[in-house]
Formats: sequence, C-alpha cells, structure tokens
Amino acid sequence: MIKRLSVAAAATLLATAPAFAHLDPATHGSFMAGFSHPFFGPDHILAMVAVGLWAASVGGRALWAVPLAFVATMALGFGAAIFGMPLPFVEPVILASVIFIGVMVALALPIPTAGVAGVVAFFALFHGHAHGGELGAAGAWEFAAGFVIATAVLHALGVGLGVGSGVLLKGRFGQNVLRALGGLAALGGAWLAFAG
Repeated sequence: MIKRLSVAAAATLLATAPAFAHLDPATHGSFMAGFSHPFFGPDHILAMVAVGLWAASVGGRALWAVPLAFVATMALGFGAAIFGMPLPFVEPVILASVIFIGVMVALALPIPTAGVAGVVAFFALFHGHAHGGELGAAGAWEFAAGFVIATAVLHALGVGLGVGSGVLLKGRFGQNVLRALGGLAALGGAWLAFAG
C-alpha cells in the first residue's frame, strides 16, 4: 500500500510540472501565465503541498484556515512586490519554508490552528513577493487570480493526500504515512537548497 501511495504521489507531482518554462502572457494570457506559474517551480509545489499536509495533520478548522491564511498573505506579498516594496531574502526564505513546514508535518507537534496559520502566513508573504517579482509583461490582477487559484489547487492536493492517508490507512499507520510525506517534502526542500 505504501508503494502505491508513493507512486501515486510521485506521479502527481511530476504531472504538475510538465515543463520548466513559464507561459508567455502575450500568447497564453495573464491568467494562464499566473495559473501555470506555481506549477513550474519545484520549491513552490513542495511548499504548497506541504501547507496542505500540515493543515491535514492538524485537522478540524485547520483544513480551511491554514490554506486561507497562506493564500491571503501571499496576495499581500504580491501587492508589496508590484508596488515596489522590497523584501529581503525572498528565495532563501521560500526554500526554508519547504524544509520547515515539511519538518513540522514529520514531527507532528501539537500546535494550535492559529499558530500553524501564523507560521504559514509568514512564509506566504515571501512566496507572494516572489510571484510579484516575476510578473513580467502579465496583467497584475489576472496573473494574481491565476496563481491564487493554482496555489489553492496545490493546497487541496496536500490536504487530500493528508486526509486520504488517514482515511485509507487507519490509525498510527496512516499518521506515519502523513509524517513520512512531510519528511519527503523537507528532504526535497533541502535538496533544492543545496543542489542549486
């Protein structure tokens, strides 16, 4: 069963990044350029899925509150970037977010929903700023709508993997699978940090 889940998770992640170039807004439109943007960065994919996993590991209202905190603060970070407000260490903090959130899922520490939402909101500010900094020729609001929806899709994927592991694999085994997924996200973030 673990082998099947691992293969399914790997196939899902690979399917989300079919190319390593961003769509041209002039050709594909600003919304599609924004929607595709998170899917072309492994750091963004891992971070967004890890946020969903963390929300699933906390459960209850965290299933919607944690992703919502991320998306709302990410929009603020995007706004800060397009209005020229600088934010230091954007890329290092994005990589740190993948590692940190993955480790938190793996450790399964009992942190209240508000605390988890606050942590992901901090990291989301940097993710949003990065999107704003890579806007290029795209129309800002259409681009923003696209990447906000894509981010929500990746969060939902993480929540689905987390909840699914608990539902399909009852008890401690399901919890261990969820923790292992968090550990894999953290390892992926560490690989990106040190390989690049």
